[in-house]
Amino acid sequence: MTSPAKLTVALVQQSNNDNADENMAKSIKAIREAAQKGAQLVVLQELHRSLYFCQTEDVDVFDLAETIPGPSSNTLGELAKELNIVIVASLFEKRATGLYHNTAVVLEKDGSIAGKYRKMHIPDDPGFYEKFYFTPGDLGFEPIQTSVGKLGVLVCWDQWFPEAARLMAMAGAELLIYP
Repeated sequence: MTSPAKLTVALVQQSNNDNADENMAKSIKAIREAAQKGAQLVVLQELHRSLYFCQTEDVDVFDLAETIPGPSSNTLGELAKELNIVIVASLFEKRATGLYHNTAVVLEKDGSIAGKYRKMHIPDDPGFYEKFYFTPGDLGFEPIQTSVGKLGVLVCWDQWFPEAARLMAMAGAELLIYP
């Protein structure tokens, strides 16, 4: 696929509450607004469906996790198809009982899943108890080919490890994205 000469990107950053449905509705509204303003690629913030829950260790939070494909990726895939855009969404992925990831899923213009990236570097510090919730990713540093270019998708704390960006760039990533 050929990348566009000019790419309009929208980054959605929003305040959230403890209601996943309300947060998803906010994300959808922001995606629609971005597309209306010409965005071809829309990137949602990390774990956009909830509050940042990693400040404590609470087993009830695992109820927020979902499969990919699953409800959120299906909804966002339909939206990507309707709006003819690419969406990068960060989700709390339930791969299997006891196996969870902080995952960024890339939804192509036709609604399909172009690829996903599971966060590799997982912090475990006061206020960031992510190792309680997330298993380190196992997909490597592989760019995801989309209709808007080859995206090097990483997640949050991965930015502090320059090797991740270097490996993505060496593998052909045209744009690095860190929800």
